Amino acid sequence: MLDIRFVRERADEVVTALKKRGEGTEILNAFLAIESQRRDLLKIVEEKRQVRNTITKEVGNLKKQGKDASSVLKEAKKVSDGIAEKEEVLRELDRKGMDELLLIPNIPHESVPVGTDESQNKELRVWGAKPDFSFEPLNHWDIGENLGILDFERAGKIAGARFVINKGAGARLERALMNFMLNVHTKDHGYTEILPPILVNRESMTGTGQLPKFEDDLFKLSEESKGFLLIPTAEVPVTNMHRQEILNENDLPLYYTAYTPCFRKEAGAYGKDTRGLIRQHQFNKVELVKFVKPEGSYDELEALTANAEEILKRLGLHYRVVCLCSGDLGFSAAKTYDLEVWFPAQGKFREISSCSNFEDFQARRAGIRFKKPGKKGTEFVHTLNGSGLAVGRTVAAILENFQQEDGSVIIPEALRHSMGTDRISKL
Repeated sequence: MLDIRFVRERADEVVTALKKRGEGTEILNAFLAIESQRRDLLKIVEEKRQVRNTITKEVGNLKKQGKDASSVLKEAKKVSDGIAEKEEVLRELDRKGMDELLLIPNIPHESVPVGTDESQNKELRVWGAKPDFSFEPLNHWDIGENLGILDFERAGKIAGARFVINKGAGARLERALMNFMLNVHTKDHGYTEILPPILVNRESMTGTGQLPKFEDDLFKLSEESKGFLLIPTAEVPVTNMHRQEILNENDLPLYYTAYTPCFRKEAGAYGKDTRGLIRQHQFNKVELVKFVKPEGSYDELEALTANAEEILKRLGLHYRVVCLCSGDLGFSAAKTYDLEVWFPAQGKFREISSCSNFEDFQARRAGIRFKKPGKKGTEFVHTLNGSGLAVGRTVAAILENFQQEDGSVIIPEALRHSMGTDRISKL
């Protein structure tokens, strides 16, 4: 969340940021209205506290003089009761103000291009070349079904739409990719591997910004089952590892990578990508998470993005990097780079990783600070994360980009040892 003092004192800058995002000012106005009530009431409470202090001194003087202070004590009690009532109202206003503050998105970094939607994202660089086919390329779901390695029909029987069964070489390919990504990030990029819980509490979802705004896109257990939520990404449990902690400056930066299954309702994706692996309710992903000092966080974003790009390069997949415009920026992010891989059957690039700097937005929500040795006070860390990569989408990209005219698929060289073959062919 934003610094409450910043929102109180520089509301005009928040308005500008909301306009860049294409957001209205209703939530900000609601927060400021509550703040106005709180400020007015606080003034009254402080005045009454001064009156109480004066009366308390008067009681003390009367007692020292051996005089009757009963009438003054009654007055003091009356004033104290009035203060207690108003303090309870103040606490309620604080709670309401915090509820509204949690709904205000992060402020875009000054380098983020201003725009309304994804059509105004800025392409930064392109790597590789589009594959050249002498035949009409198939979509990845047709390739997978023809090879017998993806089964959407039986997954639908088991669970419903937006699920898949990876079978045989399809299951091996998914597993090989997970291992490959984790090995590259741990051995070559210096991340520590984490295997976190995939059920989390509401505090964890609030800490990274999924709650309260995106409740409708989350899968939840019943209150009888403790109200746990299924994670939409490993960002949630990994970031919350350090919730309400004060880290030592000498321990920063911290780099973590984690494989987890991820779960999303895709509530806002009705009618989109109903076939294939792009928008599944359950999918596998390898995540990268960083905790860093504020002054170096944008250099860390460039490095994190390069780490995710390295996976695509080693797989030989044609991709581009775009900087999201203000109107396409995620709720918690101050700046985001999307990696988009080429899908030849669709004739367009599709997102396979988002790499974001949240600055202190998540750390402030989750209470993650660091302390400099020998200095008073603490500072909020900056948090970053990115997919390194979304595994199912990488499978889809491999099937489409390396398909052959005979229906087989060439395995990228980086995966051949794990796969035990250089090609997936129909049995």
